Amino acid sequence: MTTIPLRLKELSRQEDRFAYGHRMCAGCGAPIVVKQVLMATDYPIIAANATGCLEVSTCISEYTAWKIPWIHSAFENAAATISGVEAMYRSLVRQGRIDDRQVKFIAFGGDGGTYDIGFQSLSGAMERGHDMLYICYDNEAYMNTGIQRSSATPFGANTTTCPAGEVIPGKPQNRKDLTRIMAAHNIPYAAQASPGHWMDLMKKVRKAFEIKGPKFMNIIAPCNRGWRSRTDDAIMLSKLAVDTCYWPLYEIENGVTRITVKPREKKPVTEFLKGQGRFKHMFAPGHEWMLEQAQEYVDREWERLQKEAAFWAEEEKAE
Repeated sequence: MTTIPLRLKELSRQEDRFAYGHRMCAGCGAPIVVKQVLMATDYPIIAANATGCLEVSTCISEYTAWKIPWIHSAFENAAATISGVEAMYRSLVRQGRIDDRQVKFIAFGGDGGTYDIGFQSLSGAMERGHDMLYICYDNEAYMNTGIQRSSATPFGANTTTCPAGEVIPGKPQNRKDLTRIMAAHNIPYAAQASPGHWMDLMKKVRKAFEIKGPKFMNIIAPCNRGWRSRTDDAIMLSKLAVDTCYWPLYEIENGVTRITVKPREKKPVTEFLKGQGRFKHMFAPGHEWMLEQAQEYVDREWERLQKEAAFWAEEEKAE
């Protein structure tokens, strides 16, 4: 079990297992997510990484930012790769060929390599019950290859494959709710987190590591290139995503839903949207309906989540 106190003073004394000097864009949310995940635990970790921004920018030729055993997988099979490593490890332990060092297995993938291209291998690994944690750093588009829309891209967003123009005003569909889809696999743990709430994120990583079986975490990771935001806005935007309930923080543990962070005051979703150039057209005259539709969707989903959490809270009281 991890013994490092979740206090900034103690955490700052740890050796970084994800080193500086990588080639990620200045202000990118993904390396912040990785640092927080690896800092949350002192367990030995083996990671697989789907092709994407994180992979191509953190291991160039013989230079790597990873201070843990790390495997680059193809876009579509990070979950299959790390599930194979986990299965091999368990087999060697059972055979007595190696000692059980309580190694933890993680796969990292962006939304393109998780929601879309890698979904089949992720779903298969979850169904097979591998003792692993899959972490999606969700920047809401295929940022590495030109800012194309993915199924994680939210309604109205301007991308290179659903550009805001006279024919369509950005992406016409709402984003896929992958966290719930993964929970529907009946895995023991699924959660959403945000690097703007680092303690909540680290607590969820720690909880996941103490649960046997497949786990999934979806973590918002602002991308200033694709979001058309300032290079120092990643944490602010990841906090606004939570405060507007655009990205609610919750966990589903053994089927029981709990909201882990409730905004003191729920802000309108426009507070999250207005700092991002990808939504600029939604604030233009004649597009008021888009802002209304975006708010209605957030309100509807937040209301549903609160009802679900309230139901399980009453069930637990009754026991």
